[in-house]
Amino acid sequence: MRPRETIARSSSSSLASGIRAHRHLRSALVVCDEDGKALKRRKVLWWVRRAARREQVKNAGVHVLRHTFCSHLAMRGAPARAIQELAGHANITTTQRYMHLSPAAIEGAIRLLDGPVGGEMGEARKGATGKLLG
Repeated sequence: MRPRETIARSSSSSLASGIRAHRHLRSALVVCDEDGKALKRRKVLWWVRRAARREQVKNAGVHVLRHTFCSHLAMRGAPARAIQELAGHANITTTQRYMHLSPAAIEGAIRLLDGPVGGEMGEARKGATGKLLG
């Protein structure tokens, strides 16, 4: 596992205050061991497996955290390029593996077929996500 540092750019003051409140007193790390040092892969894997057993999830590994992060961003409509940058993917095709659609997004896409086709020339239409189409 190669070390990564991704700076969260957020206008949310709650994110910034949450990070300040939960970081180790002697370290800039948010998630670390009791001494403020970077976690070893083995410790993170132990945490994930313990949580998976508690929730009765089979075959969960550390990668499930990354997958969930990327998938939830995609389901909330985050652009693939933003997810790529946050995940630290060198190639957009890696990010696209995480771009699963939620059932609601799929239903919204199908509902587009229920509406009228076209409209006046040049008239803007909104898709299932509320974004302008065409």
